[in-house]
Amino acid sequence: MYIRTLLVSILAAASVLAAEIPRAKPSEVGLSQERLDRITSALEADVQAGRLAGAIGVIARKGKIAYWKNVGMADRENAEPMRDDAIFRIYSMTKPIVGVALMTLYEEGKFALTDPVRRHIPELGGLMVWEGGKKVPSEREMTVQDLMRHTSGLTYGLFGDSAVDEMYEKANVLGGNKSIDDFIQKLSKLPLKHQPGSAWEYSVSVDVQGRLIEVLSGKDLATFMKERVFEPLDMPDTTFVIRPEDEDRFAQVYLRTRDRTGIEPAPKNRSSRYYNRDSRWYSGGGGLVSTARDYLRFCQMMLNGGVLDGERILSRKTVELMTIDHIAELPRASSISRPGYGFGLDFAVHLDPAKSGLNGSPGEYNWGGLAGTIFWIDPKEEMIGLYLIQVLPPRLGAGGPQFKRLAYQAIVD
Repeated sequence: MYIRTLLVSILAAASVLAAEIPRAKPSEVGLSQERLDRITSALEADVQAGRLAGAIGVIARKGKIAYWKNVGMADRENAEPMRDDAIFRIYSMTKPIVGVALMTLYEEGKFALTDPVRRHIPELGGLMVWEGGKKVPSEREMTVQDLMRHTSGLTYGLFGDSAVDEMYEKANVLGGNKSIDDFIQKLSKLPLKHQPGSAWEYSVSVDVQGRLIEVLSGKDLATFMKERVFEPLDMPDTTFVIRPEDEDRFAQVYLRTRDRTGIEPAPKNRSSRYYNRDSRWYSGGGGLVSTARDYLRFCQMMLNGGVLDGERILSRKTVELMTIDHIAELPRASSISRPGYGFGLDFAVHLDPAKSGLNGSPGEYNWGGLAGTIFWIDPKEEMIGLYLIQVLPPRLGAGGPQFKRLAYQAIVD
């Protein structure tokens, strides 16, 4: 019995190892080691200058990892070095994963993108719109597509100073919730900032998608995502709550100093929600933690057309639908939107390198998180980039955009 158990364990371990994304020399996938070293120099310079405590940079191409570099500390004050399995708050990099989870239900015929949201979440039907200092009726209902492309008329209350933004802040829309339904009840009492479909406004729309998943699946968001995304893709460290045994891997999050020349540890209350094991408030817009390994697996699944290691999450056509531009020439009401980019279904989409000033490819898609984490996926170059730091707000030095530019300049084939 012991020998049989041992053999099963060995075979299981071999299976896990076999499923890992393989590594390759840069030259084997059309990258220059010398040019990749420029990335390392930039990362180390940011750490030495005190702009970052530490970082992980990863570049994969043609299905293989060609660059993985850890620099600095996961916790500078306690001299904890950055390690491969460090756990990061990924904030809004949660959004693309939730979008993928929702689209698995789309593929099952549970909803159409053109469905009015009120069909599934009645509380969000008939919302008024704030125009000219007063509430007016909406010209049409927001749709599921509006939620996924940020044209719902909702906002965040964090990035603007309009009357509606002030209402969101006063209502503490994202704070103090015991469940996603609590959040929906708050939202149902507030007016929209724009007429649905009239403008791109970065918003709490993906938190609403989380509730939509719960309604359509009959499961809470954390359970559904674990069963439908994290377990099939072997992403054990991607969760809403830190497991006790993993607390030593949780990277310290930092704040910019008042003079903006350096960083200092953020107060402990900035991370308290990740330890609250009794909470049922799962933020689809920004509640996950993850590791470089886990998120890379999610990205590789997308680049592969919805499948990884024989586990199909989405069809190739659904991935294509999510990663084309859905907002065309609609006005951008959020400053977070970048020139040369459109927006798909929970992903930004690169449209015009001449406008973006980026040495990347049209069709590349991406998103980032509040603490400076970013990823991108480039189907044309078969390339994935992942940059993980923990600084609030992140825009210290060149940061993620510099990492991206340096990654592309390393292509030599």
